[in-house]
Formats: sequence, structure tokens, C-alpha cells
Amino acid sequence: MDTNIEAKRSERRRLMLEESVFKVVPIIALPMVISMLIDSFYNLADTYFVSQLGTAATAAVGINNSLMHFIRALGMGFGMGAASYISRLLGAKRGDEASRVASTAVITSIVFVSAAAVIAFVFRGPLVTLLGATATSKRYSMDYATYILLAAPFTAGEIGLSQTLRSEGSTTYSMIGMLSGCFVNLALDPLFIFAFKWGVAGAAAATALSKVVAFIVLLTPFLRGKSLIRISPKLFSPRKDIYVEIARMGIPSFLRACIMSIANVVTNNYAGSYNDSVLAAVSISNRIMIFVGSMVMGFGQGFQPIAGYCYGAKRYKRVRSAFWATTAFGLAICLTFGTVLYILAPQAVGLFTSTDSEIVRIGSYMVRVQCLTLPFHVWGMIINGVFQGLGRPIGATILGLSRQVICFIPSMIILNVMFGVDGLMNAQAISDCLTMFIAVPLLIYILNFLKKREKENPQCDEEETAEPEVILEPFDN
Repeated sequence: MDTNIEAKRSERRRLMLEESVFKVVPIIALPMVISMLIDSFYNLADTYFVSQLGTAATAAVGINNSLMHFIRALGMGFGMGAASYISRLLGAKRGDEASRVASTAVITSIVFVSAAAVIAFVFRGPLVTLLGATATSKRYSMDYATYILLAAPFTAGEIGLSQTLRSEGSTTYSMIGMLSGCFVNLALDPLFIFAFKWGVAGAAAATALSKVVAFIVLLTPFLRGKSLIRISPKLFSPRKDIYVEIARMGIPSFLRACIMSIANVVTNNYAGSYNDSVLAAVSISNRIMIFVGSMVMGFGQGFQPIAGYCYGAKRYKRVRSAFWATTAFGLAICLTFGTVLYILAPQAVGLFTSTDSEIVRIGSYMVRVQCLTLPFHVWGMIINGVFQGLGRPIGATILGLSRQVICFIPSMIILNVMFGVDGLMNAQAISDCLTMFIAVPLLIYILNFLKKREKENPQCDEEETAEPEVILEPFDN
């Protein structure tokens, strides 16, 4: 089996380092795009089915979106922190060490998230109130939170396994795992909600079971030896150097995802202070935009292992070429789908309510104004992918904090005070524009850094060259 794995690793390195980037980026990224679309789609499915139960029930899904974001933030911290390191190790031909890193990250993530979920389960009543639940939506929110917390260990495991497959470039396996979870969720949602009459709890139970199924499916390639990386309790290596490398990129990933959860909590509290219609409109519009943004987020995540492989192999010029190819694909997608969504915004929001015109008015406006600034949001995600792939924690942290903390939360607070609901509706779009003032200087810095490395190691970027050195650099800041 070891010989077979080494042959697969060599073939994957050849693809990453020798094929045209305009061929490699779609090959690696398209399964990730589909995975991200699937993930956002079954979140939309939950919202759609629950919306049939009323405005308060729809608001409850939005409330628990913040809880899901936090659980995912913990899982992403371990998963993406390890993924960045694994890609660079594979690029430097250190596959066995990559397997130890993957096993350590996945196992630690499941244990850590399980402990956090137990604490949250005990205090789920005060928790949903803190997350922004109103008096009318609190009961629904608690029902939903119960199942989400029970499935938290499988959510963490799903994220860890998916990120490991992505880091080695096996994005198709990752897509299959996500697809299986989506099918389960879509099949069980109407059954649990309407046939069994479980209501909001049924939607949460369907989501929870979908996470269990996705985890089992994603684990299958590792158990059958189909992956380039091995995951086993025997490879669990709780060493300081492994945790330090995971933390270097994991902490920025955790902060970015966690801050997104905090931003949702702040938004929910402001929106809930008006009424359930505003809260539901914010929830629906955010999920619709996530669905569109996930297409490009998939390209950004697909780009990261390419950047990691090339950086680990000291192919610095190829990193830049892959970045610009990803940018071209990403902007083309967001301009196409953003235009379509701008035109059909009222119809898209209207799918989630048949009686509340206020939801349609507010939600469609928020969708349209965010469509106008979608290219800025998209490019920011791709720029962040450069820092993630190269293992540059400071730049990744700044970019992760910029959209939600540095720009969005202050914009929302100020605009809400000055213009009320109208300010709340425009806050995200304005923050996307402001984020570019941070992202572009960082992009210029990292591109100049890569050009400097090219000049120092010109032989490493020639197509026909000897095998690159297998020494990993300390990946300084």
C-alpha cells in the first residue's frame, strides 16, 4: 500500500507543479465549488422548509446559523490549519509527516469540539438568547440548537476530513462526502418536519443526521487506502511542533470563522430589536448571498493546496500564475451569477415567504446591494487564499478580521444609529468596499515577496529542473 500511495503522491505533484495553471485550477477547484454550493444549498433547504412554519421559525434558523458558524469555526481552525501545513509538506515530499499532522488534527478537533458542545448544550437556553433569539423565536431556537450540538463531533470530523482531502488535492472525494450529506438532508427535511410533525426540531435533526452520514462517507477513502494521506489513531502525534504549525494558520481561520459568528450575533440582535420580519429577512438574504459567494469560495479553497504545493516545492512564479488564474475564474463567476441574482432578487427571497411582504422588500434590497459589491468580496477571499496557502498567519489574520471586525461591525453600528433599518441593510455592502483598502496593500506585499523569492531561486521556476529541495522553510511571517 505504501508503494501505491507514493505513486499517487508523485502523480499529484506532477499535476500541481507541471500542468498549466488554467487546467489545474479548475480540476482542483471545481469539486470544491460544488462542495461549497452543496453546503450552502442544504442550509437554504432548511430555511425553505422551516419558512413554511412561519416567520418566528424562520428567524430561529438564522439564530442557530450563528451557533453553526461557531462550531464550524472550531473545526475549521484545526482543519484549515492542518491543511495549509499538509499541502506544503506534500510539496516538499514529506508525505509520512503529512499523515501524522492530519491524524493529530482530526482527532484533536473532534475531542475539542465535543467538549465545547457539552458545555453549550447545558446552557443552550441562555445561549440562544445571547445569539439574538426573540421571545417568540426562543422555543424554536432551542429545539434547533439541541440537535446541532448533538451532531457537533461529527461536524468537526466532517470538516477535518474534508480539509485533509482538499489539502492533498483530492477534492472530488471531498465533494462526494458533502453531496451525500446534502441528499440525506433534503430527503429527511420534509419527512421530519411535516410527516413526523417535528417542526423546527425536525429540520435540525435532518441536518444533524446529514453530518453523521457525510462524516462516514468522507472517512471511507482513508479506510480503503484511496487517499494520499493516512489517518489513524496510531499516527496521532500530539507534538508541540505539529500543534504550533496547525495553530499558525488555524488561529487565523478560527478567528475569521468565529468573527463571522459574532457578526451574525450582533446583526441578529440589531435586526431582532425591530421585529421578526427584519430578523428573518436578514437571515434569508445572508443565506442567499452565501450560496453565490460559495462558488468563488470554492475556487479560493481549491487554489490553496495548489499554492501550498508550489510554495513547498519553491515554485514561486507558479504561485503567482495560479493566483491570477483563480482571480480570472472567480470574477467571471461572480459577475455572471451576481447579475442574474440582482435581477431575480425579489423572486429568490419570495421563495422563503408567501405572506410577509416586508421580508421580501428588505431581503431583496440587501441581496441586490451586496450583488453590486460581490466582486470586492470575491477578490478578498482569493487574496486571503494566498496567505493561507503560503502559511502566512499575520496576513491571513488581518484579512480574516478586516471584513467582519474592522469594517462590518463598526459600519453596522454607525449606520444603524444614523439610519435605522436602512443602515442595517447597507452595512455589509459598504464593509466589502472598505475591506479592499486593506486587502490590496497586502496583495501587493505578498506578490512582491514572491517576486523576491523568484530572484533568489530562479532555477526553481524552470519547467525542466531537477527535483526541488525537500527542506521546509520555517514559513516566517
